[in-house]
Amino acid sequence: MKRVAILGSTGSIGTQALEVISQHPDEFSVEVLTAHNNADLLIKQAIQFQPNTVIISNKEKYSYVQQALDSHMIKVFAGDQALAQVVEMDTIDIVLGALVGYSGLLPIINALKHGKPVALANKEVLVVAGQLVNKLSHEHNAAILPVDSEHSAIFQCMAGEFEYGNSIEKIYLTASGGPFRGFTKEQLQTVTKQQALKHPNWDMGAKVTIDSASLMNKGLEMIEAKWLFGVDSSNIEVVVHPQSIVHSAVQFTDGSIKAQMGLPDMKLPIQYALTYPRRIQSHFPRFSFWDYPQLTFEKPQPDNFRNLYLAFEAIAKSGNMPCIMNAANEVAVQAFLHDKISFFAMSNLIEKTMEHISFIQTPSLDEYVLTHNESIAYAQSLL
Repeated sequence: MKRVAILGSTGSIGTQALEVISQHPDEFSVEVLTAHNNADLLIKQAIQFQPNTVIISNKEKYSYVQQALDSHMIKVFAGDQALAQVVEMDTIDIVLGALVGYSGLLPIINALKHGKPVALANKEVLVVAGQLVNKLSHEHNAAILPVDSEHSAIFQCMAGEFEYGNSIEKIYLTASGGPFRGFTKEQLQTVTKQQALKHPNWDMGAKVTIDSASLMNKGLEMIEAKWLFGVDSSNIEVVVHPQSIVHSAVQFTDGSIKAQMGLPDMKLPIQYALTYPRRIQSHFPRFSFWDYPQLTFEKPQPDNFRNLYLAFEAIAKSGNMPCIMNAANEVAVQAFLHDKISFFAMSNLIEKTMEHISFIQTPSLDEYVLTHNESIAYAQSLL
């Protein structure tokens, strides 16, 4: 029985993880659930899964959650410090990082410091501080298991290869193209958040859906892939694949390519990360080639989706530049969702922030935190 802490249990990844866990009661138990604001769903989840502890990050909702769970003998804590500390519990076997954006950084770092394996869906943790996170993972023998569908695909393709000294030549990172695939620059000038939130293939939270529409999500995933798999960004190629069946592919030094395929369903990579290295039976829908007689592949449009190329620029410079880019993007996405800037203006805001904030080649954790805060403040000043 594996005891799971889910950081961000009320979001898209968190709720799907609980679906996986509910289908395998002999494999998993829930030890910790956390949420930022969604107290009602957190309470409902806690009553169903009976964790040891729940955390509500918004301290104003502590009393509401505590009173609702008092009779269930579930410990309730509140605030970001409690969120960062809860991962230290001896009764946790694996931490699922499903928080949104920068908020996942400190809890995941703390989990690694305490030797906890991390199933990582929160890609921004590696985007912001990949070098530091990898160092902690190695120092404390704490595995990082990818949950993103693309990185899970790469991870599965690599299974058994390194034992025989087989090295990666190139990673093909697939992208659906989002809701604006094929749009002209003129069309993109007037797109709305309602259009951007209608992803053709995946059911995700608002932040990642907007990132997918701008291809920033693929830029973040490229940086994540670099740190997860030790591949230089020049050897990672983004390929638009509208059907989202080939989740990514790996080319080895002999020229052979392995791809991982399946229907676009996040529950499969979640389950694989939680059960690794085992595979267990699932009841997910199965793929049929006859339902997808054509699988197509395209190059991204650099002039129309500048965010992807800003990500390549950020990781080429490295240091704290990806942290700057990520912080500016978080501001840009929220501004777009609140109708403060246009879709195209998001790239301008990110680029200006990257040009303005001081560059640090080898940041400490405190310098990453300072960089994030300064970048947020500057990006907000541009609105």
